[in-house]
Amino acid sequence: MDRRKFLTYMGTGTAAIVAASSGLGALAPAANAATANHLMDGQPKGKGKPLTAPFKPIERSWENDLLLPKGYHYNIIASYGDVINSRGEKFGDAADLTVYFPIDSLEGGNNSEEGLIWVNHEFPEPENYMNILGINPDTYKKENLAQFPAFLKMQKEAVGGSVIHVKKEKGKWVLVKNDDYNRRVDGTTRIQLTGPAAGSSAVKGAKVVEGSLGNCSGGRTLWNTALSCEENTEYGDDYGWPNFTDEHYGWVMEVDPFNPKAPVRKHTALGRFAHENAAMGQTKDARVVVYMGDDSRGECFYKFVSKKKFNRNNRTANFDILEEGTLYVANLGAQKWIALDYETNEKLQNYEKDGKKFFNSQADVLTYTREAAAAVGATKLDRPEDVEIHPNDGSVFLALTNNSNHGNFHGQIYRFVPGDGDHGSETFTFEVFIAGGQQSGITCPDNLHFDSKGNLWVVEDFGATEDNVYAPYKNCGVFMVPTDGKNYGDPFQFASGPKGCEVTGPWLTPDERTLFVDVQHPETWNPYPGKKFGRSCLVAIQGGAFK
Repeated sequence: MDRRKFLTYMGTGTAAIVAASSGLGALAPAANAATANHLMDGQPKGKGKPLTAPFKPIERSWENDLLLPKGYHYNIIASYGDVINSRGEKFGDAADLTVYFPIDSLEGGNNSEEGLIWVNHEFPEPENYMNILGINPDTYKKENLAQFPAFLKMQKEAVGGSVIHVKKEKGKWVLVKNDDYNRRVDGTTRIQLTGPAAGSSAVKGAKVVEGSLGNCSGGRTLWNTALSCEENTEYGDDYGWPNFTDEHYGWVMEVDPFNPKAPVRKHTALGRFAHENAAMGQTKDARVVVYMGDDSRGECFYKFVSKKKFNRNNRTANFDILEEGTLYVANLGAQKWIALDYETNEKLQNYEKDGKKFFNSQADVLTYTREAAAAVGATKLDRPEDVEIHPNDGSVFLALTNNSNHGNFHGQIYRFVPGDGDHGSETFTFEVFIAGGQQSGITCPDNLHFDSKGNLWVVEDFGATEDNVYAPYKNCGVFMVPTDGKNYGDPFQFASGPKGCEVTGPWLTPDERTLFVDVQHPETWNPYPGKKFGRSCLVAIQGGAFK
């Protein structure tokens, strides 16, 4: 019995997925990577144009370099600590998301050789900064961080995100230094809260908060701004930041890369949890939808649908579109989206914790979204991370990285089809697009990105050692996975990252001749910028079939 038949027989519930991910090898040694297709709009997949990899796939490697197929090459654009403007602001640490905006985006252009890039900076690396500052890690205690102002400043300036102006010169991508566009949003930036929770008791009355932290992935809006997602809010407490207010973090932040004077905002209407990314699309009646995953074991899959419609003719008319709408959470068993609306949902109104009523308003629901999802019976999933919308058929792909708590070490990617092909529908069907592990050869899928042909680019997130469950997979990789044709669901490895790193944030230029990625937390860190993969950095990949 092959994988496709096995999953068709078992169904697509979580238990079946875990079985397929962790134990199917003994049942089907010759199975292919394609999975159940019986739910996909009534049409079998794999019958379309035969998409094949435009490169010879590479092999898994322990090598401490960014390995690429023959004919491809890379260059580092910016590394942690590089000065990006005349004010002395520096490129942050732990680079994650990249979003490329052609320099002529606001005029409807698609310039693929000059643009602005928003880069997320997920977390600081205090141990490395101690080395730079000469702080003894054996005697340092985080409770005393306030006594080390330079150390605290360094940490807060390492996070958030960067806007940088980049262009191709003599075939190489470079940072345009001291440009007016180049700027930082970091742990000290004043950021506005919008939506129902702003100013509420749930966020301690705040309408403006200090800084952004845990910026993992995100997305690009239809009006050319960047969405940056705050994931692990506990970082502030972990690092001992004084006066840290947890409820001020864990939101989706919006930044206008083209206007340095525009306010940076966190949109509370999209809920508060460990946001991985934000994938934006449209409903049939032109409202905006944002799909989001909560990157933790046993957490949920969400979407936000705006009240206001998208205005494609007036950019500024969309600036408040994420401030009002409905947040939904998925129940996969019922194949329905459940509205997390305090006014209409009795389960939220009546929910108690420790013998007390927990929610008193929509602000409470949005600030404690995980509690709200549990209260309405949402489906708990295995680290729902990146979400992306297929450019051709509108189906929605969700990466579930893993959950070792119940033996799902390798994860899988789900594919959802909205009811009636409308992202505004409250129903959906779904299937397993690919299950990680020995048969597919891919493990722990994390960030996703589509090219124009509908190929899915997938990066991994795991830590391999020579003797753990990930040992056969060696360093984290980048894969191209066709979503149609004879190679439907077959991963082709395109890159292998340096030791200890995640390769994150894949993003193609409009002409698809450059793939931007980040190399995050490489193992061999050094105190000086410029050394090859000595620090987290932004990389441009060119050559081969990208020409």
